[in-house]
Amino acid sequence: MSHVNNLESQHNDPAFANVWQELKWRGLVHVSTDETELEKLLAGDPITYYCGFDPTAPSLHLGNLVQLLVMRRLQLAGHKPLGLVGGSTGLIGDPRPTAERTLNTKDTVAEWVGYLQGQVRRFLSFDGENPARMVNNLDWTAPLSAIDFLREIGKHFRVGTMLRKDAVASRLNSDEGISYTEFSYQILQGMDYLQLFRDYGCALQTGGSDQWGNLTSGTELIRKVEGKSVHALGTPLITNSDGTKFGKSEGNAIWLDPDMCSPYTFYQFWLNTADADVVDRLKVFTFLSRAEIEALGQAVEERPFAREGQKKLAFEVTSLVHGVDATEKVIAASAALFGNGDLTVLDERTLEAATAELPSATIGADGLGIIDLLVASGLSDSKSAARRTVGEGGAYVNNTKVSDPDAVIARDELLHGRYLLLRRGKKNLATIEVSA
Repeated sequence: MSHVNNLESQHNDPAFANVWQELKWRGLVHVSTDETELEKLLAGDPITYYCGFDPTAPSLHLGNLVQLLVMRRLQLAGHKPLGLVGGSTGLIGDPRPTAERTLNTKDTVAEWVGYLQGQVRRFLSFDGENPARMVNNLDWTAPLSAIDFLREIGKHFRVGTMLRKDAVASRLNSDEGISYTEFSYQILQGMDYLQLFRDYGCALQTGGSDQWGNLTSGTELIRKVEGKSVHALGTPLITNSDGTKFGKSEGNAIWLDPDMCSPYTFYQFWLNTADADVVDRLKVFTFLSRAEIEALGQAVEERPFAREGQKKLAFEVTSLVHGVDATEKVIAASAALFGNGDLTVLDERTLEAATAELPSATIGADGLGIIDLLVASGLSDSKSAARRTVGEGGAYVNNTKVSDPDAVIARDELLHGRYLLLRRGKKNLATIEVSA
């Protein structure tokens, strides 16, 4: 996974007295343990904190990105992050609201652990005075027998309390019910916090607010076993202003892995952000200062047609996840599709991603007449309509106007030896793939 992440360019905003105030302004605090104590803790000497990511898929997604950026903000404030990828909890999976998860094989989970660790590493600094550490909960759960687990950890959990956790309660009231396996997940996560408290003095766990029951299982376990108070922070679940679920595009999750969601698709997702959501997204997903975000908010309000906020958001987040080089390629591809750039300089992968949603057709090498191309692509519904398009000056191949209705496109004009981009007028696009 190619990625360039300029950590040095990120900074905490001097407009805030401490990182807690910045997190609150950015809308990243939905629920927490004692807020006064937590603010005081984060404003003092460096503490160790952690966030866990389960390998239930081969990539992290936008919900995970919220947590990665919270971790980075805390690290920039001088605190010490532990990135936990759950080699053991990933074998179970936290309870979903609707149904049991499919249990993946141990080999698959181990492979995904490696993928996710690589993604987490790209958002944290492992050098300097407060370097991050990677940990895997399989290291301390695998050696533990079932008897030892029940005696040493299970005895501290009360079933009544566990049943009241939101994730468990919703499943108990469903037709699906809940297995003992997923019911036990909160015990495992609580044990993680206890282990990290003992090994590293970890005093804060962050996660989504939907994980609050799991987060507090750890704080309660440490209180009972060690007699110490530690903290938890739950970020809000992000939704769109119209109430729809954030992080989906055409029904598909927005993954951080470029093989599962191309940088082009990723960039377009952010570019399509509604005006009403832009400022909130800039706060959560970028390291822009309060002054910069407020200026962009004003631009969105006064000049919505310019889409300044969306363009800045798309550039910043795509650069964070995929690197500046990939982002610049995506921008060049977007421009080139509509005649404002050179299609021939786009690499094949970027071109394929940029045209993936366009109407397309595959034809043989003997069908490269402009009229046949317009009909085959669906841009014209008949040969007579195609001739009118050409005659009116509305036919383009690879952004070059074609004025002769008898024109035949030469093989050496194919992009990467096999593609043509057709355009009718300013906005109607289609692709042709020429078979060998």
